[in-house]
Amino acid sequence: MNTEFSCPGAKKLYRSFLNTLVRNDLIGSLLAVLLVGSTILLAALDVPSEEYKRLIFILLTSLAVMAAAELITFLRHVRPIRQGLLTPGADLDMLRKAYIQTHRLPLLSVYRILVPHLLGFSIPAVLLTAWMLSRGLLTFPTSYLVIVAAGAFLVACMHALLEFFLTTAAIRPLLIELNMKAKKFQVELDAGGHVFLSIRPKFLISSILIGISPLLLFSLAVQIRLKSLDNAMFQNYWVWASLILMIGIVFAYMGARLITQDIEQPISKLYDAMSDIKDGRMTKVQNIYSDEFSKLVDSFNRMVGAMEKREEQRQATLDSYFVMLAVALDARDPYTAGHSLRVAEYSELIGRLCGMSFEELVVIRESALLHDIGKIGIRDTVLLKEGRLTDEEFEQIKLHPALGENILLQIEPKEVMAALLPGVRSHHERYDGKGYPDGLAGEEIPVLGRIIAVADAYDAMTSDRPYRKGMAPSVALRILDEGRGSQWDPVFAKVFVDYMRRHLPSIPKHGA
Repeated sequence: MNTEFSCPGAKKLYRSFLNTLVRNDLIGSLLAVLLVGSTILLAALDVPSEEYKRLIFILLTSLAVMAAAELITFLRHVRPIRQGLLTPGADLDMLRKAYIQTHRLPLLSVYRILVPHLLGFSIPAVLLTAWMLSRGLLTFPTSYLVIVAAGAFLVACMHALLEFFLTTAAIRPLLIELNMKAKKFQVELDAGGHVFLSIRPKFLISSILIGISPLLLFSLAVQIRLKSLDNAMFQNYWVWASLILMIGIVFAYMGARLITQDIEQPISKLYDAMSDIKDGRMTKVQNIYSDEFSKLVDSFNRMVGAMEKREEQRQATLDSYFVMLAVALDARDPYTAGHSLRVAEYSELIGRLCGMSFEELVVIRESALLHDIGKIGIRDTVLLKEGRLTDEEFEQIKLHPALGENILLQIEPKEVMAALLPGVRSHHERYDGKGYPDGLAGEEIPVLGRIIAVADAYDAMTSDRPYRKGMAPSVALRILDEGRGSQWDPVFAKVFVDYMRRHLPSIPKHGA
């Protein structure tokens, strides 16, 4: 594959990234292997100077094997990143693979230290030491090999810990650059919320390693030193050392748990609140924190407050828009002036009486305001006709629910109107299935349609028309009551009729 550099900026960034990782690895290796491991273990051994030279030879040989094994693994780990970042014309799939691999690199660095790094050093070191012991070139007890192996593992764990956090910092510029490259595809790369390593194990393992590794290394070095002195008074050393180590481990674990919980709790609260916002619920987080999380929660709550204000403004603008459409539609016919507003009020009343939520009431009101929007598509000669309609004219009127739905389907984004469409299309359906446009019956009729049907029928019956006077409210309510279960939904009709009858003296009759 052609892997020529795509641009000088990417080349410079990649070289800087490699230099940072190599520098971090060299510094970590020198600290772990030469300064920590060699100083503690070699200083603890009491061997002739000639044997020290042989131990140094073993150390350098093992370092060479370790470096080769680690380099092979490192190049394999960074290959997808190199291809995504530096290949001319890299496609989106290549960029995605590079982005995910970059996120995985801190964990892969831990693998690199604990497998090729540790084994690449330990295996040749143990083999060479065992061979020299068998030939008499080294004279210390073979049990030291177990202690040294344990020490090497501890040192490698400490090195892996440092490498993880250093690599985490080093990959951030790469992630930004890969995202910039993905913009030409109109895509923003992200991990999709995937957690590559959660905070709990990261803090627990880090804190425990920081807490107990020095103790364990010190104990191993002292054990070697005590064995070389062969002092009888220290025969029970590990009984005492085990007690101290156990106390250190318990303290480190408890401290790590407390620190982890202290950080996890506010993050969890913020995550839950953000999930609520994604689902449309503006949820604030109670600010009970006294550290930097207090600032974060305060900023989050102020953001939610600003979003609530903007949502209120948006909703008010949308309501005004719906009212304007309803008023404009009603203005075509002086006999139906205010009809849509009254139907919206009655529909909202039915929803409240049935215990519906605020969000459901908003949808009911908006759908009721627009329930007759399809009449825009009906000719004035039919819509404004004084007198009874012919069968053909009535068939034209019956088209307005479907026309209204089609009109609202043209509005973008479609999600804004989607919830309102069932009420617009189905408000002339009958509970017995004899309505229009779809002939739905019973529970097949959407809830919005069943609610608006009751409100629309009541207002139509109590309003004046060119060919008749409006009915008295008591008469209209009796007709609604008699039509429960046949023309109208029995539940919605009942709650509306019962409420209106209780308030009958204060209910006006609508007229021209």
